[in-house]
Amino acid sequence: MKSGCQSSYGELHSTDGLNSVSASDGFEVSNISERSITVRHCTSEASATFRAPTNSFEQIHNQSVSHPKTRGGLGVSVCSGNRMLLWETSNGSVRRTLDGHICDVTTCRFFPSGLVVLSGGLDMQLKIWSAETGQCATTLKGHVGGITDAAVVERGRNVVSVSRDATARLWDCGQSVCLSVVAKCDSVINSCALQATDNSVYLGQPDQSVSEREVATDRQLLILACESGVLEGFGLRAKEKIFQAVCTDAVNTCAFLTPMQVICGTHNGQIYIFDIRNISSALHHWYEKRGVIYNITPVCGGFLTCTGDGSCIFRDCTNLNQNHVIDFAGSDCDPIYKVASSGSRLFTACRDSIIRKYVLPKNMV
Repeated sequence: MKSGCQSSYGELHSTDGLNSVSASDGFEVSNISERSITVRHCTSEASATFRAPTNSFEQIHNQSVSHPKTRGGLGVSVCSGNRMLLWETSNGSVRRTLDGHICDVTTCRFFPSGLVVLSGGLDMQLKIWSAETGQCATTLKGHVGGITDAAVVERGRNVVSVSRDATARLWDCGQSVCLSVVAKCDSVINSCALQATDNSVYLGQPDQSVSEREVATDRQLLILACESGVLEGFGLRAKEKIFQAVCTDAVNTCAFLTPMQVICGTHNGQIYIFDIRNISSALHHWYEKRGVIYNITPVCGGFLTCTGDGSCIFRDCTNLNQNHVIDFAGSDCDPIYKVASSGSRLFTACRDSIIRKYVLPKNMV
């Protein structure tokens, strides 16, 4: 529920499975199917559709799991036991163990080809892996603090990483070297995102010659979610700060909704949406009332929010004022740290060690 609204609580009761489900006073069940149920609050007209997972993969990890990513029938994820695994999205069968980081792995993702994996960890290293063999092809060193997030530039000749050392760095994968420090911030950088923009957005002017090893960085905008409570934007080619937006608490996650709109979530449960052409005030801002915002992932014309109370909720960007959410249920109050989408499927990573798989409703795909 958004800020400005009083919270209301109710219960559902069933005496005969799906054939007889009723709600407590003030609520009503408006729709029910095999894997979903929609509940409406009669006074406010607020409603939520709760969807159950189609599969719960309990065999992949046995400790708190985070950072799932999927591509081409494969998933990659990491748990608090520092185990990074490749697995099949169809049934959760583990295919490879990616073993090489000496401290906790904090981020992992596929390159666009789906054949290569990028990871980063508290050992201050980025590693590039073959998804086919599980071997580490190269290691990138240069940060002096643990890596917190990373992004792939276009097809993957270059990658960007952010760190607890308060810097964002641009790397050449082919030569395994740091090409430049893109940003130096005032605090730990928790998350980053990249987006190609058009010529209407000013991205700065390079003050020196650009390395020929930089590929497709000219129109890329890099946004950074900072522990100091700011969201910052940098032109990747120019290494110049383009904007800074001040939030109410540490910014944990950030993403692009469109090439012109960015979204971020904070440790105290606030969500902000900004237009990068006018960053002085938020287009939308609300308090989610579900605890820490751990991750926001754009999907299907909207976005998924993973929170500290175990929620993974979808909001439609085309009508944010519509007081309806889709809640991908299953966690028993254990935080959902991140979510991955693959076509019509979602995969959530939870503190209870389970990766849950959902089928998106047809009106979302």
